[in-house]
Amino acid sequence: MQNEHATKPDMPVDPRRVALEAIAFVRRHLPAWRDDSDRLFEQSEPRLNSQLCDFLDSHARSLFPMVRFKHEELQPGRSSVDLSAKFAASMILETKAYSIYDPILVLECKRLPAPSQDREKEYVTGGKERKSGGIQRFKLGLHGADLDVAAMIGYIQKRSARDWQQDINKWIFELCHGMIEDGCDWNESETLELLEEDTAKGTSCCRSVHGRMNSGLSSEIEIQHLWIVMNKQQS
Repeated sequence: MQNEHATKPDMPVDPRRVALEAIAFVRRHLPAWRDDSDRLFEQSEPRLNSQLCDFLDSHARSLFPMVRFKHEELQPGRSSVDLSAKFAASMILETKAYSIYDPILVLECKRLPAPSQDREKEYVTGGKERKSGGIQRFKLGLHGADLDVAAMIGYIQKRSARDWQQDINKWIFELCHGMIEDGCDWNESETLELLEEDTAKGTSCCRSVHGRMNSGLSSEIEIQHLWIVMNKQQS
């Protein structure tokens, strides 16, 4: 049943465009979040995710009022994705009703490097049994199955963005050639393209496009990779 309280924008709004604007909002605010004097120093991924969500949601209220950010968004089955962006009020876009419960963007967050050796490649894959890999979960439709664009955030705690781009692309290459198996079909076209690196701010942005094993909205999903150097002395 369509929400009778949903508003329809005066001007046409493309849901994908709003998702990309939400990604741009996150990207712009990563350095201010990292450098916030009120933020307690943390290294664990769950605590960093919680802090980031609080910061983004607080600033969105005045700077991006169309959207709210939520921590730990439940996905179909038993999994959850780290962050999500939703409309602050119910809305009708392109004849589709979006309620305040419907994510327009989901974001998976990973530490770089992973916290233990057995999880080294978890930004990409967690293997056939665990299925805990960031990109892997998007390919399997465990995360963002009804979206065609998503985001991943990398908390760089050691080494550089270019180092991580090389390692991640090497792991994808290994998956393409059967050196690792995780239940997904991989293609060399799925490697990460570095779009921009700002060494002064310690931020980087990459893009990748991945085929999905269980097609949701579309057979492919675009992932924007937003990386932040957590120790400015690294950059």
